[in-house]
Amino acid sequence: MTDGTHPTGVRLRPAQPHDVPEILALIRELADYEKLLHEVDASEADIARDLFGDTPRAHCDIAQWNGEVAGFALWFYNYSTFRGRAGIYLEDLFVRPAFRGNGLGKALIAHLAARCVEQSLPRLQWSVLDWNKPSIAFYQSLGAVLTPEWLGCRVTGDAMAALARTAPPVC
Repeated sequence: MTDGTHPTGVRLRPAQPHDVPEILALIRELADYEKLLHEVDASEADIARDLFGDTPRAHCDIAQWNGEVAGFALWFYNYSTFRGRAGIYLEDLFVRPAFRGNGLGKALIAHLAARCVEQSLPRLQWSVLDWNKPSIAFYQSLGAVLTPEWLGCRVTGDAMAALARTAPPVC
């Protein structure tokens, strides 16, 4: 996949600043699929800042089919203290319904796995909603192992503000 084109016609490429509107559209389509569209408050400015600003916080790969943007993988480096090395956390993977079945999702994940191997990163991980049986089956077909003993935790909004108020001063 040296030129980003897979033998099946899938083309992968790193996202570019001009892709920001399309990336946000993909995020919104994913959120709608997950019945979470009401939670999306990201803007094009947010995406541009965090993918292409002075201090990028995340990375994005675009999958194309016959020149059309068909899907994306948005990811960032995380760190394993137990392994003493970074890994990749896949925040979002989405392929538009019209393009599913063409190998785009597998190509995006395989691309990240290849990045992990190339950079000696010990793991590629992500989360999946427990009701999303098609995605769970797809991920397991790729060799992914579900980790039900690990539960996701999240603090947001008022709870985060309240917790922040309890932080001691840093010396």
